Amino acid sequence: MADLILVVEDTDEDVEAIGRAIGKSHPAVELEFLRSGAEVLPRLTAPGAIRPRLVLLDLNMPGEGGLDVIKRVRSEPALAGLTLVVFTSSEDQAEADACYAAGADSYIYKPINFALFRTVLQQTLDYWRSRP
Repeated sequence: MADLILVVEDTDEDVEAIGRAIGKSHPAVELEFLRSGAEVLPRLTAPGAIRPRLVLLDLNMPGEGGLDVIKRVRSEPALAGLTLVVFTSSEDQAEADACYAAGADSYIYKPINFALFRTVLQQTLDYWRSRP
């Protein structure tokens, strides 16, 4: 499995912040960015597609949001075992519960402070990359 993280994020500022944070903490990790939920399943199921170690998924995106992506990915037997981490600015417990019920592996709040943002991402990647 490649050391590839698929990041699904529609906001330019968050794309830049995620790229900077992971680039500093995990420079060997390859990042691939998708800007909408609708791109995820075609990317993951394309013939010969490299399977990412994990998908870092924004929850609130125009069109197909993170919850829809989780449901669609979990409905594909070929993608069983793919780690889905929701990384969102939403602190709504009902949304977190819905994500877990749909099959998310983790639900992480996006801090506003960049130092904390970087630390949270670093710890998240360290945790999930340490698992088989």
